Amino acid sequence: MFKKAVFVFLMALGTMGLSQAESMPYELLSPAQPTQNPDKIEVIEFFWYGCPHCYSFEPMLAEWLKNKPDNVEFIRQPAVFSKLWELHAKAYYTAEALGVLDKVHADFFDAIQNKRQKLVDKDELAEFFAQHGVDKAAFEAAYDSFLVDAKLRQARAMAPRYGVSGVPAIIVNGKYKITARLAGSQENMIKVINDLIERESKPAAE
Repeated sequence: MFKKAVFVFLMALGTMGLSQAESMPYELLSPAQPTQNPDKIEVIEFFWYGCPHCYSFEPMLAEWLKNKPDNVEFIRQPAVFSKLWELHAKAYYTAEALGVLDKVHADFFDAIQNKRQKLVDKDELAEFFAQHGVDKAAFEAAYDSFLVDAKLRQARAMAPRYGVSGVPAIIVNGKYKITARLAGSQENMIKVINDLIERESKPAAE
């Protein structure tokens, strides 16, 4: 009888532990990944322009960015899971190389999600950039540059490195992965980001 009671108690503890683990609004990365700047708390967003969930998350993220803590470094990371995703990632890095990312980022989302533009090849991308004041020769030089190619090669390895299999996904300080499924909603993703930033901002001794 005593052994049975102990067994039931241990099973209850195990179930409780499993329930708590399942209810965590983030996933711990193992091993934790190094960050680019150890003096900052790094927040990475994995996204794809063709993802409607990323599009709906974008306004929340943009609002959060207006008031993000000074000790936070935010990085957008195009995810690459197919040739089309790779093309859109290349467009992102081309815009970054040309210094027009802030100008075209939201419009690229809008072109695909609302205007139903396909943007599936280099010519269509060149036309999109031309509509935003970028000369075709300048676009092609950046698009075919070593810098953009190097960033694209790096992007291919980033999602596997962090165990990201879908977007949008957020990585906080190389330690925590947040998705809408884990957090419960996209709104809660922002709350979890803030909670983890606060946690990571505390001295290690606390």
